[in-house]
Amino acid sequence: MISTTVELRTVEGTQAAMGWAGGHTIVVDRPEGKAGGLGLGFNGAQLLALAIGGCFCNDLRYVAEEMGVKVGNIAVTVTVNLEGTPLLATSATMAVSCETLDGSDPRKIVDKAEAITAVSNSLRQGVPVAIEMARHDTSGA
Repeated sequence: MISTTVELRTVEGTQAAMGWAGGHTIVVDRPEGKAGGLGLGFNGAQLLALAIGGCFCNDLRYVAEEMGVKVGNIAVTVTVNLEGTPLLATSATMAVSCETLDGSDPRKIVDKAEAITAVSNSLRQGVPVAIEMARHDTSGA
């Protein structure tokens, strides 16, 4: 099994959160005026769309390399639809453009990437999410 962990903490002086994994950071916030949000970063739906599309962009490169095909520009647009109360993601659509440098049809690369992409496939299968209370260290150490 492979695991990854990210951390999120409040950005001092705001109600936004800074998230990080290794040396990479991202700001998460609500739109300005919504529940104390200042619009300083991405909201959850945007992060979900970025996870879907970002994972797929990486997978296109992995598959192309495995197939021995050089890929140039990739363009991915992800739309996440939300409905209901509480608001839930009900569907996501990804439009993909993938340029092969040898002029070959990129459809095989796209199809294979679709078969292996972790985020989309995890969502399709309904990945369980557990929420647990963390213990706060009040010792000041």
